[in-house]
Amino acid sequence: MSLLKTSERVFSRELPDVQSTLPDVRINLTRVGVKNVKKMVEVTRPGKRPVIFISIFDIFVDLPGSLKGANLSRNFEVIDEVLQSAIEGEVKEIEELCSRVARRLLDKHEYADRTEVQMRSEFMVVGETPVTGTLCQEVVKVFASAIAQRTFKEPIVRKSIGAEVTGMTACPCAQNIMQERAREVMEQLDIPKDKIDSFFKEVPMATHNQRGRGFLSIETDDESHVKLEKIIMILKQSMSTPIFELLKRGDEGHVVLSAHKNPRFVEDCVREMARRVHAEFGDLPGDSVVTIAQDNEESIHQHDAFAERQATIAELADEINGENLDIS
Repeated sequence: MSLLKTSERVFSRELPDVQSTLPDVRINLTRVGVKNVKKMVEVTRPGKRPVIFISIFDIFVDLPGSLKGANLSRNFEVIDEVLQSAIEGEVKEIEELCSRVARRLLDKHEYADRTEVQMRSEFMVVGETPVTGTLCQEVVKVFASAIAQRTFKEPIVRKSIGAEVTGMTACPCAQNIMQERAREVMEQLDIPKDKIDSFFKEVPMATHNQRGRGFLSIETDDESHVKLEKIIMILKQSMSTPIFELLKRGDEGHVVLSAHKNPRFVEDCVREMARRVHAEFGDLPGDSVVTIAQDNEESIHQHDAFAERQATIAELADEINGENLDIS
């Protein structure tokens, strides 16, 4: 008998399901799955062109100690099913897409009690410069995720949406030092105090700058909705100034002046984000979790400055409204 015919006979029989056998070491595993799965995601928008995301997914399920392995091909089947539903207009948000994938994974992996989906993408935003109105593009990193937990009834799903935006900050400390020096010189030139004060109101002093990366993510229940565009706007408005890929002379002067009129420490950026989140998303459920971070690349140091806060919407509201302040 030829080798080819022998091979055909072997594969015509039902092959053993090795994943379903008992492992040598019978312990539960928290996460088993696939990482760095690249997919094109198309999300429809009413009255607008669809948004295209080139995305990377990490997809996990938990695994009981009674199974040797998870059937990972099911993860790919689920994500392709949900991506097709997005193309057909059934999915309007990327975090909703992750939520659907997490739910479907529970259906496909009947042994799993918990599923997790993480998505990382780049989103192209069109901006307009502040003086000349020149249109320019900016790449924003966006993140979405969902975790589904099996229950005796419907699964409990928590989803999140977030973004990272680059901007500019100006250091208040160095600026204050420069202003004191300038004031001494002007006083020595016998310039009246009222004129010195008027000058400083119009012309901020020099300081060193940082390229800042602001991060904001909001985790909610599956029924709540958070607009990605609002997250991006909060990040842009929480640094000393937004930045632009293309600047004419007038635009460049405006951006530099705006940054120096609005100096902020890395801590100031995080607190401003928190204030704006409270103002914009204060009606979300109180247990919604907000993660805020700012990472500044220092220009006169070799290190970076960093600040972070994670809190629920309810906790932020208490602190911002002065109900839980530590003044010791």
